Amino acid sequence: MERIQARRERLKRNVVKEQVDGFLVASPINVRYLTGFTGDSSILLVGPDREILISDGRFTTQIEQECPGLERHIRPTGVETPSEIARVVQGLGWHCLAFEATNLTVAELQAFSMAMPTIEMRGVSGWVETLRRVKDDQEIEAIRTSVRIAERAFAILRSGLRVEETERDVADFLETALRRCGATSSSFPTIVAVGQRAALPHARPTHTRLDRDTFVLVDWGASGEPYKSDLTRIIATGKFTSKFEEIYRTVLTAQERAIAAIHPGALACDIDAEARSVIDAAGFGGFFDHGLGHGIGMEIHEGPRIRKGSPDVLEPGNVVTVEPGIYLPGWGGIRIEDDVLVTDDGCEVLSRLPKGIDSVAID
Repeated sequence: MERIQARRERLKRNVVKEQVDGFLVASPINVRYLTGFTGDSSILLVGPDREILISDGRFTTQIEQECPGLERHIRPTGVETPSEIARVVQGLGWHCLAFEATNLTVAELQAFSMAMPTIEMRGVSGWVETLRRVKDDQEIEAIRTSVRIAERAFAILRSGLRVEETERDVADFLETALRRCGATSSSFPTIVAVGQRAALPHARPTHTRLDRDTFVLVDWGASGEPYKSDLTRIIATGKFTSKFEEIYRTVLTAQERAIAAIHPGALACDIDAEARSVIDAAGFGGFFDHGLGHGIGMEIHEGPRIRKGSPDVLEPGNVVTVEPGIYLPGWGGIRIEDDVLVTDDGCEVLSRLPKGIDSVAID
């Protein structure tokens, strides 16, 4: 619990710096990050000298078990959350309360404002998300575990893949394999796209069938407790063409060039530019139309963002995806994706699945 307490202590620096009395954390992911509480329907109040988790009676025992030492306030049955939060805030003597502007709906903010008409509500962004960018050793190990689970599930898929299966068949099989290998769920709805449909970067599985002379893009990940992984590989079900090989090698070179440029202090936009320059030089620059990557952690999309114009600077403890792609309408798309840890002196590719051209084809 010391590492979780340390997160709250770092958060308090913003409370003091911005001269507010306290900070209202409403996002369940952020509440979990700051407390270890895995339930829902709860609010965390963080002030310079007080930290209070406001929940309801369903979670009394769970909070005792998961958050020992954290002050808690159980909302009485029949009392609305905004009214009870107002009572707690007023009891603390607070007059200015910061809140997560990106995690409260307009209706929720109106409810809080009506319940606390004398309290100044100040919207802020990124206070917790910025902390979450840099993973500690336990978080990194949890991501490693999610990567290993995803890799084992993919190996099972490759060994059992059969032509005539549909994209949906493949996605369902892979998501079942993820759970059997230890995942709580998939990190996101699995993407399986056959042939021409792989030109859609976020294609959703359909009844399109595999055949003996095509290729399949598979983008998947494992969700653990609760840290996630995110990988993409291409499977060829027969002989591939010279065009396929050219595009695949271009994407692989772009990814390798970008990974080699990852180190503490590197600008995220420069990493994106490394990959993009390879694809541009090969004549496919107009067919790579998304950012190179993003942070992963408790959510599948976190900071830092690796894309054109990103101001983010990489730090040790960041875990990011590197996923260049080329997408040609009417032909298909190739994307290769790995999860990469920024270390003190460079980086470490956490995923180990083969990705050379010789690893693509299956019998």
